[in-house]
Amino acid sequence: MYQIENSGQVLRARQEGRRRGLSWPRVSQTVLLLGLTSMFTDISAEMVSTILPMYLVLSLQLSPLAFGVIDGLYLGAAAIVRLISGVLADRSHRHKHVAVAGYALSALSRLGMLVVGGVWTLLATVVLVDRLGKGIRTAPRDAMISLTTEPGRLGTAFGVHRAMDTAGAMIGPLLAFLILAVAPGAYDAIFLVSLCAAIVGLAILGLFVENPRARPPAGSAPEETSRPSMRLALARARDARFGAVLVVGTVLSLATMSDGFLYLTLQRQVSFNAGFFPLLYVATAVIFMLLAIPMGQLADRFGRGRVFVGGYVLLLAVYGVLLAPWHGAVQVGLALLLLGASYAATDGVLMALAGGVLPEHLRASGMALLTTLTNVARLLSSILFGMLWTWQGLTVAIWIFAGLLLLAVVLALRLLHPTAQPGGANAA
Repeated sequence: MYQIENSGQVLRARQEGRRRGLSWPRVSQTVLLLGLTSMFTDISAEMVSTILPMYLVLSLQLSPLAFGVIDGLYLGAAAIVRLISGVLADRSHRHKHVAVAGYALSALSRLGMLVVGGVWTLLATVVLVDRLGKGIRTAPRDAMISLTTEPGRLGTAFGVHRAMDTAGAMIGPLLAFLILAVAPGAYDAIFLVSLCAAIVGLAILGLFVENPRARPPAGSAPEETSRPSMRLALARARDARFGAVLVVGTVLSLATMSDGFLYLTLQRQVSFNAGFFPLLYVATAVIFMLLAIPMGQLADRFGRGRVFVGGYVLLLAVYGVLLAPWHGAVQVGLALLLLGASYAATDGVLMALAGGVLPEHLRASGMALLTTLTNVARLLSSILFGMLWTWQGLTVAIWIFAGLLLLAVVLALRLLHPTAQPGGANAA
């Protein structure tokens, strides 16, 4: 056991204890500004994504096949460029500039929705541009958060960012449905307001956020620190700590039911009015927003790996609620509460896990690799759940996913245990 030798050490220890407690979070200006950027961008994005099914199917009378193509682009297109943008940001050391390009593409897509009208092939192109923008911006943005944050406060920083981001995800759908309530069918008005919100977010990033300067780690080979590449990014998977994060994140994502299927299950079981369906997204976003910062602080204090795996235990409890024999408002409320808490404990904490074990010169590309694998895994899990629901029924599909998630949680506990200590790079 270590001994404290003088009063100065006692004072520093007390200050550290307060710093690592669950007090009001202190984060860098960059984190706050990036949070505002994400909030306005999410207001813009969620205004569109919430009404997109109604606009395409009910207003434009698209066939299910055409809608499926656009919906698939919305889910999977970001994975195409995510890793490339991460490597480019690390190689150029211009994380802000790469992120600006991504946010600008998404803003441009809002303008496209006002111009293309009802031609579904052009709409598909616009959606593709929006998702490419998201794929480009995500890794550089998360790298900027980690590069401007002390290693021991990564969970808190990502918690603050995700809370602000999720506030936008809550406000966007509400704005969209308020506009439609006042002026039914006024989709152009939604696209215009969405464009304005996207421009505000882009302006905050472009005008006020400074590009962080990554410091090359001591003792590294010059060619590795000056010219990050796809090869070096993929090589990080062989690192024991980052490799464990990759495997755990991917396996848990494979056993995760998508929000759409989860909400459809609740609607099917409780039989509430379909008009309330979008409010399920809003309720989940509210809970996520309220709990993101406390969960990030808990991760910094008690271990990011523990909180991250605990979030998936909460998701397992959601599956249990869906399988319960009783149905009603209590079931809906409990499922949404657990789902929002699960997101709060996993979304930002996963990036904090990665940030704690990745070298600075490969921060964006490593995070891009992680998010690419987890997003592809979620896409595959949606396909698998849909197939199981079609062939074996909804209840069997939920039971199978619950079993898969339980096995994934056990694997995660084994892989993350050696690095699941609070603070610093070992806070996995």
